[in-house]
Amino acid sequence: MLHGLWSPGSGLVLWHDPAGAAVDTDALPDPLGSIVRAAKFRHKAKVLVAGAYGPEEIQVRVHALAPEAAASVLLQELPAQAVAGDLRYLAHVVRGVERWVRAGRIVPEVRRDDGEWWVRWRLVGGQRQRAWLAELAVAMPAALQVAGRPAELLDNLTAELTDPIARLRIMPKLPALLSTVAQVPIGYSSREGTGVADDGMLDFGAPETGSDRARSRSLPTDTATSDEPQSRSHPLLVALLDAEPLDAGSHRVSAVLEDWRTSLTADEPELVLRLLEPDSEDAAEAGALWRLEVCLRVEGEAPQPVLLPGDPHMVRLAGEKLAAAKLAYPRLRDLPGDARSMDLYLPTEVVMDLVAHGAAVLQSAGARLLLPRAWRIAAPSLRLKVQSPAATETAVGLDGLVSFRWELALGETTLTPAEMTRLVRSKSDLVQLRGEWVQADHRTLAVAADYVSGRTDGTESSVGALFAELAAHPAIGVPLEQITATGWAAELFDGEHTTAPVSEPIGLKAQLRPYQLRGLAWLATMSRLGCGAILADDMGLGKTVQVLALLVHERETASAAVGPTLLVCPMSVVGNWQRETERFAPDLRVLVHHGPGRRSGAEFDAAVGDSDLVVTTYALLARDVEELKRQRWQRVALDEAQHIKNAGTRQARAARLVPARHRLALTGTPVENRLEELRSIMDFVNPTLLGKASEFHSRFAVPIERERDENAVTRLRAITSPFVLRRVKTDPSVISDLPDKIEITMRANLTVEQAALYQAVLDDMSAKLKSAQGMERKGAVLAALTRLKQVCNHPAHYLKDGSAVLKRGHHRSGKLALVEDILESVIADGERALLFTQFAEFGDLVSPYLSERFGTEVPFLHGGVSKQRRDAMVTGFQEDENGPPLMLLSLKAGGTGLNLTAANHVVHLDRWWNPAVENQATDRAFRIGQRRDVQVRKLVCVDTIEERVDDMLNGKRQLADLTVGAGEKWITELGDEELRELFALGAEAVGE
Repeated sequence: MLHGLWSPGSGLVLWHDPAGAAVDTDALPDPLGSIVRAAKFRHKAKVLVAGAYGPEEIQVRVHALAPEAAASVLLQELPAQAVAGDLRYLAHVVRGVERWVRAGRIVPEVRRDDGEWWVRWRLVGGQRQRAWLAELAVAMPAALQVAGRPAELLDNLTAELTDPIARLRIMPKLPALLSTVAQVPIGYSSREGTGVADDGMLDFGAPETGSDRARSRSLPTDTATSDEPQSRSHPLLVALLDAEPLDAGSHRVSAVLEDWRTSLTADEPELVLRLLEPDSEDAAEAGALWRLEVCLRVEGEAPQPVLLPGDPHMVRLAGEKLAAAKLAYPRLRDLPGDARSMDLYLPTEVVMDLVAHGAAVLQSAGARLLLPRAWRIAAPSLRLKVQSPAATETAVGLDGLVSFRWELALGETTLTPAEMTRLVRSKSDLVQLRGEWVQADHRTLAVAADYVSGRTDGTESSVGALFAELAAHPAIGVPLEQITATGWAAELFDGEHTTAPVSEPIGLKAQLRPYQLRGLAWLATMSRLGCGAILADDMGLGKTVQVLALLVHERETASAAVGPTLLVCPMSVVGNWQRETERFAPDLRVLVHHGPGRRSGAEFDAAVGDSDLVVTTYALLARDVEELKRQRWQRVALDEAQHIKNAGTRQARAARLVPARHRLALTGTPVENRLEELRSIMDFVNPTLLGKASEFHSRFAVPIERERDENAVTRLRAITSPFVLRRVKTDPSVISDLPDKIEITMRANLTVEQAALYQAVLDDMSAKLKSAQGMERKGAVLAALTRLKQVCNHPAHYLKDGSAVLKRGHHRSGKLALVEDILESVIADGERALLFTQFAEFGDLVSPYLSERFGTEVPFLHGGVSKQRRDAMVTGFQEDENGPPLMLLSLKAGGTGLNLTAANHVVHLDRWWNPAVENQATDRAFRIGQRRDVQVRKLVCVDTIEERVDDMLNGKRQLADLTVGAGEKWITELGDEELRELFALGAEAVGE
């Protein structure tokens, strides 16, 4: 007799019974007969045969058939006199698969085999197919079970043979069926997108009558391939029909098809596990058991409990689904059950884990968890109530006395002392609170309740001491959600929303927008209270005019003479402050302390006494700090205050040394790269508020930047928000008439020359990394990073050899060719553009080329340009209608303080990889006064480190609203393999 065995990985295995009669091969029909006659039976395998004491395992010679040959053999009629029962059983299974195939209950899948993606047919699955397989598993002959469990063998057999059976039975007819069959998604991944478009379907399979009719559910196809969704040119269809690898295959395509296949079985009942609460109010503490009711729910109907005895079909289906749920979530195993149903009884600790972790696992396994109606998961939070006397007209600052009281809340419920006492004593994460079951971490609640219980009667201290307490208690682990205040403290803690409105100053020659008038009122209040402030409005929202309005307002409302304000700014915007003051506050007396001929000694003292506003630079602040310390300043204001982000620099130390009644910092980016920058600026406006640098590092910087600790975020926000006013242009409540900002990432291919230089830099870096350690390694990575950016810009930028921009009339840089195309359109439309680069030498290369190319001057503003020349550049570009259409700026020198709204295009030639810095540069054009939509183009080179880092930054989500910039130092922390992957030159980098 001829026997058969299904072996996963080998397919159909044929063998002779060594103790039986020889097989009459002439009695075997073809193709089986021809296969057996030609087979050598060279391999050996273990099989089960009947023995004296039951099944015995023996070793026999075998011949294995691939799935295609196995399908053709098992689909034919096999004679009982020459073929054993095990082989006839396999043929019975295969004929069942054939019936499912002919019924159209198949779908395509994308599977990875032998290092390539293949499109194969598979059974749809579902309740009826599972029942069919379960019956086959029970009837499986013992001789077939040597290689594994019946269910696993059948799953493997059907998975391997469905595709060859489909190709034998329906593929020849497929072209004729394409217009009449159930819809199937055809999508493929591309480098540019997700791989699934928004319309178009492709049809496969055959319709079926009766309850087994294939439901026509569809997913969209990628219509980028063809305007005709059923075109045979679609890559997935070609791979399916021709049995060729799918070049565009990916895990995403495979997952999309799998999700769609799952949706086709949605007509069968869903397993619902309904959690029923105990009757006792103290059940959580008393150790009572919760009932987990096992139900089945048909779509559109309520869940129905599964009772025993009951409908055998429903009981079997519920048993299968419950077994799968237990497999996915093992904590449901070995629990006591109910004799009259399939329900389970759960102790409280299992209930807690089920809700916290098991629900998601069960959902992925096709089971839904329903919680009691009166159930909620609540996060504990702290609330602070601050009381102070009525609003005062005198400066109170951080020394002002207040009383405060802590409260603990669960969700929206503020807990009473009795409830907190109960929580402290609780040993469970589940409590019944005011008629509801509330789930929360009892250990965290107990610590927080213990902390709050000693502070509920009101504690009196200074505002500074209150903030010190906020900063010094990170161990509670509960976020501070809300601070409410009365009296003058309300003006401090609620900021812009509670400050008393002020009238627009008469001497201000500008119409303030509503948000600017609110900003003026806030600045006036902070000055009156004696609290330092950070005005952190977005670039372009008019921080300058708000400060000038404050100076005019003080002089119009003060009962006594008001001292001068010292305004410190970068040299690039000194002229801007002069012009803005002349324009908006012409009555203010302005002194510019700058240049080699600046005043000193008594002459300077007298000039300061006769001035309302003294403007100087950060460089001179550090150099002339002794002169500045002698004056009696009403205020010291720092424009572009990120210049003191490093607390240890000379200019940061000098800023803290200059005495003043009020301190003000202006910046659109209080944090560029690290939270320590915020501490440095805050230490200027309100000294000691955030503590020493080492304390701030351990309490806030590390927990937030490394651990994304939400509790630390809420505490830091509670401390700093009273002294920071932040508005953004994209908020419609701030400004509704600002045009749109359209940001586009544009990709350029490298030239062959660039690609060769790029690879040379990579090879050099790899060689250095083999022996470099520590700082030497970081230095090698950063140096390579800079050189690769230069290569992406232009070969001459990297080589520094003074070579030409073009070679034989052709571009040596794909990026510069792209820039030329962009600017040609901009100039043709009569519009203007700003171009930013972080490399001054690249600007020196590009500026003369663009000037010659477009026949117009292209000014280049960088750090080496004198104040007089840069003022002339800005004025000529901004105010001269016949001025140059293009302006080139270095990111550092031209990225802040300038108003260049004559341009409505911004091009970032190379990437700083810090969104805050790049946005500052963009805001030279996207600011008040801009009447046109601003198009921002960020250039990267395809399949290089530029594109990969850009993709990473675009996908990065920052914690809460804290802006922690990307910078570049993180790249040096990567391992060698990660660096190679990030830096590698991809196959698509070079253009044609």
